[in-house]
Amino acid sequence: MCWARWAPYGGLPLLAVLLLCSAEPGAARVKYEPTWESLDSRPIPDWFDDVKFGIFIHWGVFSVPSFGSEWFWWYWQGRKMQPYVSFMSKNYPPDFRYEDFGPQFTAEFYDPQRWASTLMASGAKYVVLTSKHHEGYTLWGSKFSWNWNSVDVGSKRDLVGELAEAIRQTTDMHFGLYHSLFEWFNPLFQLDKNNSFQTHYFPDSKSLPELYEIVMKYKPEILWSDGDGNAPYTYWNSTGFLAWLYNESPVRDSVVTNDRWGSGCICKHGGYYTCSDRYNPGHLLPHKWENCMTIDKRSWGYRRNALISEMLTIEQLVQELVETVSCGGNLLMNIGPTHDGRIPVVFEERLIQMGKWLNVNGESIYSTKPWRAQNDSVTPGVWYTCKPKEQSLYAVFLTWPTSWNLLIGEPKATSGQTEVHLLGYEGKLNWVPLAEKGMVISLPKLSPMQMPVQWGWALKITRLNEVIYG
Repeated sequence: MCWARWAPYGGLPLLAVLLLCSAEPGAARVKYEPTWESLDSRPIPDWFDDVKFGIFIHWGVFSVPSFGSEWFWWYWQGRKMQPYVSFMSKNYPPDFRYEDFGPQFTAEFYDPQRWASTLMASGAKYVVLTSKHHEGYTLWGSKFSWNWNSVDVGSKRDLVGELAEAIRQTTDMHFGLYHSLFEWFNPLFQLDKNNSFQTHYFPDSKSLPELYEIVMKYKPEILWSDGDGNAPYTYWNSTGFLAWLYNESPVRDSVVTNDRWGSGCICKHGGYYTCSDRYNPGHLLPHKWENCMTIDKRSWGYRRNALISEMLTIEQLVQELVETVSCGGNLLMNIGPTHDGRIPVVFEERLIQMGKWLNVNGESIYSTKPWRAQNDSVTPGVWYTCKPKEQSLYAVFLTWPTSWNLLIGEPKATSGQTEVHLLGYEGKLNWVPLAEKGMVISLPKLSPMQMPVQWGWALKITRLNEVIYG
């Protein structure tokens, strides 16, 4: 069966009809109905909880002005914010349009193989690329975005397809795509909005066909929806699309989705929850979630006017990762490439640093589960993860104590039985128990240059006097 809704005006092109009906469900499969009750019952594929860390890439025409924010067009011509209006009046002729930035999105230095190598070196296990942001420009030659896509205007390249191929050929990362439902200045969306979303010209002729197109063409394992334009999920026919995605699409068994499928859906419906940008609750949630956040504190896209003080340090990024994973989330860390296809060096440095940290401490991150305590009750800056099958507990501490003794108040340890190891360091560590629970661990007296890493350390604790549940 095809979960489709036909537009009262124009309808979907034949290609979209074929995409809708291209796959037949397996006889033994669970059949998801186009209702939230049914769709929300679908288990999130296990791979997503195992990987823990991914890279978000915000890239588009907004990377050309590279000023202020990836919301440049809206802030300039929608809200008419003074810094953006002044920037344009000082640097561009009066008749310059946002569309004129399109041919300047050249990507001449875009090397997807190099990107893939850099992303792999970060220790990330998945990547999510913006296939289309709210500006409507697609990074592939979409049949539904004529003359406003990367094949027709700008680089004249299929930027999505090239990265998908490079990721799948050279890494073990999962490939995902971000897609904005709405577009700021699309006249069909404005028409529907003026009709209180009772008409569906825009989703039926533009947004939904694009979604079917990228799923069939690129087979993403993550579909990161965004930008509902304050329209309800019924306007976007989100439940119909997701039923097709879960039942009939070529990625029906492996695909993971988020929660941004219409006004009121966030943190409530869909796959994993994002709840808000830069969401980090600091405690365990009952539903799988993701912390999507930026290295640049002020923008998701590249900014030429960014200051180094506005970038998160590697210490802050490690802390964000550890806190997020301890509380059951995944971290999706964003970078913003330049219009010509370079990953700015500050982002590259952070990626390499994260990779070095994970190369030593990845055992405490990948394929772990939240423990009964997320952080320590006695010493601040100590966060726990565990592997129940191995009966291993990990305590990640972010500050090396000057006394060389680390007190942690949660584990129930037994003298002569419990073992403690510092990841990246050979040999067992000495420790003494506290009362009913807790222990004082003697850390090795290492110089900064001798330490396995510089930005946070992980202890592996085994043979505890308690069963490790995750």
